[in-house]
Amino acid sequence: MTPFEDITYEVDGPAGIITISRPERYNAFRARTVEEMIKEFRLAWTDHQVRAVILTGAGDRAFCSGGDQQVRGASGYVDPATGAHRLNGLDLQRQIRTCPKPVIAMAAGYAVAGGSFASNALICRSTSASSCPKSSR
Repeated sequence: MTPFEDITYEVDGPAGIITISRPERYNAFRARTVEEMIKEFRLAWTDHQVRAVILTGAGDRAFCSGGDQQVRGASGYVDPATGAHRLNGLDLQRQIRTCPKPVIAMAAGYAVAGGSFASNALICRSTSASSCPKSSR
C-alpha cells in the first residue's frame, strides 16, 4: 500500500482497489486527490498481480461529490506539485479510459458529476451502485 493523504490503494487478490478517502467532504476531490489517483492508476496498470481496478469512495454517503468547493479559489484549483492552476481531471479520465485492465466503479451514495471528475463512474467499463445510488447524471 502506498501512503497518500486523499486516497488509499490496496491489492486484494487480483483487484487493485483505489478508494477516494475524504468521507468528511463526501469524497470531494481537490488537485491532490486527482494527482494521487493518477499515480495509483499507473501503479495498477503496471502491476502484473492486478487484473482489474476498482474505484470507490470511503464511507456510505458518497462515491464522489465532485470538486471540493472549500479549496477552490477564485482562479480554480491549484496543482500541489507545480503550483499551476489546473485540476488534471482530463489526465485522470485518460488514465481510466486507456487502462488495459477493466476499471469498475463501486458507487455507494452520491455520485455528483461536478467539474470533469465524478463522471468517472460513467467512463469506467462497469459501474456497480448500491441499492439506493444518488447520481446527478
